[in-house]
Amino acid sequence: MRLRTTAPVLALTALTALTLPGCSSSHSSPAPVAASTASARPTATTSPKPAAPVTSAALGRRLLDEHDLGQGYTRKPDADSQRDDVTVVGCPALDKLGSAAASGSLDFPNQAKASFTYTDGSDSELTEELYSDREAKLSQVTGRLFNAMTSCPSYQIVVGSTPIQMSTRRLAAPQLGDEQWSQLLTFTINGRSTVMKQTAIRTGTIVVDISGSPGLVDTQVAKALKKAQTGR
Repeated sequence: MRLRTTAPVLALTALTALTLPGCSSSHSSPAPVAASTASARPTATTSPKPAAPVTSAALGRRLLDEHDLGQGYTRKPDADSQRDDVTVVGCPALDKLGSAAASGSLDFPNQAKASFTYTDGSDSELTEELYSDREAKLSQVTGRLFNAMTSCPSYQIVVGSTPIQMSTRRLAAPQLGDEQWSQLLTFTINGRSTVMKQTAIRTGTIVVDISGSPGLVDTQVAKALKKAQTGR
């Protein structure tokens, strides 16, 4: 299956992040890999939920910025939208989504993204993506994509001509918003292993997707959700 990393599809967030430097890495073997987990029961929140889809421009104003994140964070320049093809090998569930992803039928119409580096003695990264559509579509598409990604404990992707060994492990998601998904991904390139966490929260007509170094994701996810809900 060949997927374009330019497609704004939530399940490809982790694959796109693999092409970005800066996540903590080591020379150890990949950790037993993670799969995403979705919380089936809605969880009430005290903040107002968006009742109608939010435009891309409005989503951009609801992204976290350096002021929200605190000291040590620097926003990265927007990446070039033209990236290498991604080939997925050894994961039938992702194969089944190949034609749909290529046709764009899984894309969300409204989206915004920001990436940051964080330095506290070791360089780390954090990426936030916001998506908006009808609640039912967000729920269905996000759940399907996370389930596909986490159905295979290990598989391989090839970004351009670079092979990357992937493994995934399901995680308990924070009980925030209406629906929650979370996974831990370990990927190995040329013997170097990197661990990245991805957590997605649906609140009304917005999905908040945070990925990057596990500690940064855990620290910032509730803050990202609140700003996505309220704009501040």
